[in-house]
Amino acid sequence: MKSTAMAVAMAMTVCAVATGSEPIKMVDIPAGYFYMGSRALGEDFDEGPVHKVTLTRPMRMSATEITNAQYEEFFPEHRALRGKNGVSDDDNDAVVNVSYHDALEFCKKLGQRESRIYRLPTEAEWEYACRGGTYTLYNTGDWFPDSCHKSQRVARDFDPVSLRVGQFAPNAFGLYDMHGNVEEWCMDYYGPYTADEATDPCGPAQGEYRVTRGGSHHTPVKYLRSANRSAMLPDDRHSQTGFRIVESDAELQHSGEEWSVPAVRRDISAGEFMWDTPSDTPFYLPPIPFVVAPQCGNGVPFYRHNHQPAVTWCDNGDLLAIWFSANEENGREVTVLSSRLKAGCGEWEEAREFFRVPDRNLTGSSLLNDGNGTLLHINGMEASGDWQNLAMIARRSHDNGATWSAPEIIAPEHTRRHQVIAGPSITAEGWIIQACDAGPGGNDGTALHISRDGGHTWEDPWDGAPLPDFSDGGVGSTIAGIHAGVVQLADGSLMALGRGNSIAGSDGKPHMPMSISRDMGRTWTYSASPLPPIDGGQRLVLRRLNEGPLLLVSFTGHPQRTPETDRGMEFTAPDGTKAKGYGMYAAVSFDDGRTWPVRRLVTDSVPRFLDGGAWTGFFESDSTHAEPRGYLCATQTPDGIIHLLSSRLHYRFNLAWLLEAMQ
Repeated sequence: MKSTAMAVAMAMTVCAVATGSEPIKMVDIPAGYFYMGSRALGEDFDEGPVHKVTLTRPMRMSATEITNAQYEEFFPEHRALRGKNGVSDDDNDAVVNVSYHDALEFCKKLGQRESRIYRLPTEAEWEYACRGGTYTLYNTGDWFPDSCHKSQRVARDFDPVSLRVGQFAPNAFGLYDMHGNVEEWCMDYYGPYTADEATDPCGPAQGEYRVTRGGSHHTPVKYLRSANRSAMLPDDRHSQTGFRIVESDAELQHSGEEWSVPAVRRDISAGEFMWDTPSDTPFYLPPIPFVVAPQCGNGVPFYRHNHQPAVTWCDNGDLLAIWFSANEENGREVTVLSSRLKAGCGEWEEAREFFRVPDRNLTGSSLLNDGNGTLLHINGMEASGDWQNLAMIARRSHDNGATWSAPEIIAPEHTRRHQVIAGPSITAEGWIIQACDAGPGGNDGTALHISRDGGHTWEDPWDGAPLPDFSDGGVGSTIAGIHAGVVQLADGSLMALGRGNSIAGSDGKPHMPMSISRDMGRTWTYSASPLPPIDGGQRLVLRRLNEGPLLLVSFTGHPQRTPETDRGMEFTAPDGTKAKGYGMYAAVSFDDGRTWPVRRLVTDSVPRFLDGGAWTGFFESDSTHAEPRGYLCATQTPDGIIHLLSSRLHYRFNLAWLLEAMQ
């Protein structure tokens, strides 16, 4: 970085913008150049290549982040948000719970009063100012002192921590809190770097996300580095992001490629597929992997843990599957990948990136074909890491998933009850029902979200009551069991089956809980189903088949946690013989879930050694053993074929194959 003694002296010059509250201290930052970015290794791939950036004009930057008192001088209504989630309650705490647009409006109002031009810093200006002449990981060196930490860890519930600005020493330019405290909005749309030298860059001209920088409280230290890049939807607000301002009349020139997720796919058929007529002939195909690693060097981030799939069929005959890829389930590197089984093909394509909000956990995805030419994608979106405090977004595609609309925030609060579960459905009234885990724990139950306008607006009918004691059934306003499947019954009521919150049956043993609602999710009654409970690394499927019956796909128990005496279930083979089987089974109900007379292990009896991926790992499948664990999702194509996905494998069969067990 070009920096002279005179330039540093200039940088330390402090001026103040007069306000009715604590004045906004502005620091002079000299013009100069620096090398932007990092080596871009692993999950930090978006930080490279390193490239030279020249800033031709000096600027004045606020020495600290804008505080509550400074922001509320123009927006007094924000005071109601002080202390939300236990942070930022004092006048001199960094303001949070402000969107990109809120930050711009502050700059506009301040500029009108002062007759000056204020704006957010560009991403390049921010990194230049943060580094203050350094090329180390932090402007403090290759470490960030423990004394400056503000609970630098992933936490579902925030620790008490002060967000008071300017508590620690400034950097060489006289700027405080460039690492941590709160993330800071930048002006730029998020986009990829190039190796080209740049002069006064301000990012792409268009995009979906705005850059945030600096990291925040309750964020691992590695995300506080000078080069680390994050981004948010510009309408998003949460308790970890605020902003600082720049005074400058410099003309900003957009640069770089337009970036969107996903990129337009030109290799997807636009035609309407002619489906075969459903057959009464039993049909089963051996499982094949749908999680297919991309080739090295193609730019797709692919991590070691690939989990939580969702699947739908497309009008062009393709199948589309999505799942999250991460090193850690509560990490910020999480991205949603997709693969496609094109009509007439025998293998899934390699993974491509489907949806990513940089440095945000994206636990929970669903897909739905509405039957009228639209695919709906719904996803959870964390403020940082973990999967408790999620907002929800939705996107639409009208061309079989080749392009998608910009993400729309449909549940803006980063809170519980928003962890999306695969398997939404459409009720007889034409409403979309989407299940979401009600909390991060294994016994937190399932929330129900309902849209009466095609997925644009949503409501959660929950009355705020906690989950009841399930020992004797009872009544509550949340579905029993996480990862629940929900179906509408013939009488218009809703039925759900889930994992956890087991209820003792007449045999005195724990059973999978069944929840029934006769008022569209406002209240639920609980009882023990006739089915065995499931546990960690397992997620069931519950859906209504095109032919009318209900389909459940679940597991006979957990291979490690179920007591050995309770493992397995008796099955009847097509030849009439009975045998105890273990693992994934499919059950069919013809009376809306009161009985499940058809139960069959999902295996064709051929011995196989398979890799189930995620938490499943390797297993053997044969006549009495099927996949022991897996997060399941399913769709049924118009030709009657049931497409069942576990954490890594794709199974295909039809109702006639399941009914062989009754013959």
